[in-house]
Formats: sequence, structure tokens, C-alpha cells
Amino acid sequence: MVMNKPIELVIFDCDGVLVDTERLAVRIQIEIGDELGWTLTADEVIDRFVGKSESSIHAMITERLGGEAADRWHERNRELHRVAIDTELTAVEGIEDALDAITLPTCVASSGSHGKMRHTLGRTGLWDRFEGRIFSATEVARGKPAPDLFLHAARSMGFAPEVCVVVEDSQYGVRAARAAGMRSLGFAGGVTPGEWLAGEGTVVFRSMRELPGVIDALGQ
Repeated sequence: MVMNKPIELVIFDCDGVLVDTERLAVRIQIEIGDELGWTLTADEVIDRFVGKSESSIHAMITERLGGEAADRWHERNRELHRVAIDTELTAVEGIEDALDAITLPTCVASSGSHGKMRHTLGRTGLWDRFEGRIFSATEVARGKPAPDLFLHAARSMGFAPEVCVVVEDSQYGVRAARAAGMRSLGFAGGVTPGEWLAGEGTVVFRSMRELPGVIDALGQ
């Protein structure tokens, strides 16, 4: 794996990187946990759930509470998440300026479903920036931290892994990028502590307005 090649493709996670959904999601997961008998702190939700696919989260809840409770959890999460998106969601601060400044090809690769991304990206006015270049964990066998999604996105876009950089905000996402043989940038301006993202070459940054410069420096 040659990591000093110029960067040719920027792969964005969606939740917490493009749209500020993770703060809402953490609050909602805590609320549902209280309803269904699994008391969780914010740190526990971030550690267990943030960055994981819906199927992975469902499996964890099934193991803890049983399949019926997991199905109810999933249903309640969709209900509350949709309301929160429609009433509270914003784009991540500074992301529009960052996207305007990035001249390289870009795409989105998210643990969320296509329907969810159409809703969140559409609500924040970002859908048109990525339409036709959006990839979901529902398209691959294994979600993050497995590398499948990022490899699928790069292959679909026509780029080799070693010329890709992934912008992530979860520990599972940066691990997936590393496993894919890609460079990784950890956004610590959201819910995930920077120390959870750091390590093994991941560059951590805290403001989306820094991102174009960070990408330029990484590709030199």
C-alpha cells in the first residue's frame, strides 16, 4: 500500500460529517433506551452505536433485550429521528464552505440507508451536491468497521484505495478507512472525542473550515 500518492477522491461519511444528526441521534437513543429498559449514557451510545449500520445496532439490541424489543427500538428510532430531522436538523457548521473549496471529486459513503440520506441531505440542501455519488452500507455485506463500504464507493467512482481519503466522525469509520487502505481524517467537532479517532495515521481536525487545507497538506 503506497500512502504518499496524491489524493484523487474525497469520501465523506454523512451523519455527523455533512449533517449534524449525531447529536440528535444520541439524545434519541438515550430516550428510547430509557423507555425499553436499557439505560445508556451519551458516551455509551457513542461508543456502541455511532458509525454502525442499522443492522449492527439491531443485532446488539437483540442480544441485550431480545428481538421484539429490538424491533420496537428500531421503529421508535425511525419515528423520533424523522421528527427531529424535520424540526431541528442543520448541516454541519462550515461544511458548505469546505465543499465549495474542495476541487477534487467527492462522494458519500454512509452506514445509513439511501432513504435516510435522501431525507437528511435533502433537508439541509446538500443532496444536489452529491446526487449520483452516494453509497450506503445496505449495498455491501459488512458495515463499518469492515472496509467493504469504502472499497465499494472507491471502486464505483473508479479510484484505487491508495488515492482516497475518508472524512469520518466515528471510531468505526476511521477503522474502516484504515482497513480499506485509505487515508483517514477524523472530525472531532461533533459528538466523538478526538482521542477516539486518533491513531494509526488518522489526522484529527475540529472545524470543517479547516478541511480543505488539511486535505491539501495530506496530499503533498
